[in-house]
Amino acid sequence: MQLSISAVVILAIVLAVLIRGGHLKWHAALVAVLFGFFLAGTTVAPQIHDGLDGVTSTVSKINP
Repeated sequence: MQLSISAVVILAIVLAVLIRGGHLKWHAALVAVLFGFFLAGTTVAPQIHDGLDGVTSTVSKINP
């Protein structure tokens, strides 16, 4: 069975754990979220998306 989880969901979980654990304050998390939101609207967004696709395809080809 193959499980597919969005990178946004994974990053949201990591962000929530960091905030709850006290390693990241809520205002710093807000800045990080806003940075990602505005970064997605720039011309560099397709290159970031292609890079993440490359990493995930490479990881998915690894056999345990």
